[in-house]
Amino acid sequence: MRYDGRVQIQRLTYGKARENTVSSICSAATLAVSAAVAVSTALLAPHAGAADVDRGALLFQTCSACHSVLGDGIGPDINGIYGRKAATREGFKYSEAMKLSGIIWDEATLRAFIKKPQSVVKGTAMAFPGYEMPADVDDVIGYLKTLQ
Repeated sequence: MRYDGRVQIQRLTYGKARENTVSSICSAATLAVSAAVAVSTALLAPHAGAADVDRGALLFQTCSACHSVLGDGIGPDINGIYGRKAATREGFKYSEAMKLSGIIWDEATLRAFIKKPQSVVKGTAMAFPGYEMPADVDDVIGYLKTLQ
């Protein structure tokens, strides 16, 4: 085994010595991580056409940091949100801005709110900055419609 200033790892393969540098091993690990990222990016990539409810469920995981469909989140339970009047879920303390909004959670309102919550209800307690990509908004709304 030669030494050229790089750390060398020696491994026996079929009775012969074979050298691999640590950088080669790291390159292989980087390639594996890159492949995993590429697959997950493809899964979450924007699309054309009808809402993808499964993709919406994946995107909703960001929302589930606060919102639960079981009613045990720090944000209000959003089960059955589609078509419901804003700030009407019992047991949750809504911001005054949300209570006074008069919003009905229909397609147009959800679309605007999911894109940029503070522009729809100024003073809402919701800190989420919004989804910019129309496909993301479509898919999250598609998912929310399934929560009845």
